[in-house]
Amino acid sequence: MDKETLLNDLREEISSDKSLPLSESNLVFGEGDPDTEVIFIGEAPGFYEDREGRPFVGRAGKLLDELLKEIEWKRDSVYITNIVKRRPPENRDPLPEEVAAYYPYLRKQIDIINPKLILPLGRFSMNVFLPDAKISRDQGKVFRKGNWIIVPLYHPAAALRSTAVLNDLRNAFSKLPVIKNKLPDLLRNRVEPSVVEHPSHQDKLI
Repeated sequence: MDKETLLNDLREEISSDKSLPLSESNLVFGEGDPDTEVIFIGEAPGFYEDREGRPFVGRAGKLLDELLKEIEWKRDSVYITNIVKRRPPENRDPLPEEVAAYYPYLRKQIDIINPKLILPLGRFSMNVFLPDAKISRDQGKVFRKGNWIIVPLYHPAAALRSTAVLNDLRNAFSKLPVIKNKLPDLLRNRVEPSVVEHPSHQDKLI
């Protein structure tokens, strides 16, 4: 079965799961190239994402598009999604129980796409993969977690509020093509993934 079909089946599985929180909001599943090596993962949809059913289409999304253009990556050449697939009320931060509820579906999504480079956007997404990391300290650093290379990035929404954060985010983005080109070396000893839980340790590479 091809990845597109598997992702569509997963979307239906999430839609039919009545136990998931935030069911009053629209499902924002994710979009992009299912065969990509690169996946961006935010925390949760906002107002515009809820309205359009697509991830990162508001002001933060426009900045993400701009940053992708600067490194000559097409938006449809990567995959973009969130941990939590529905908008929390008033765009509040997702609650731990909401993250926990949607995480198994995020893992299935990742397992289907099977990316090599995971780019968490913001601290909530980062801490799912790197529980001990701090966004102000580890933004732009490169970590190996089993069969993934993970580079935490500031959330574009934070960059809209701070010129310093924007400059740091832009600098981190400028290094992504080099990191992507180094993936074969970084993952030379790559082992095919089995179903794993949250990584429990981290090894900084760069």
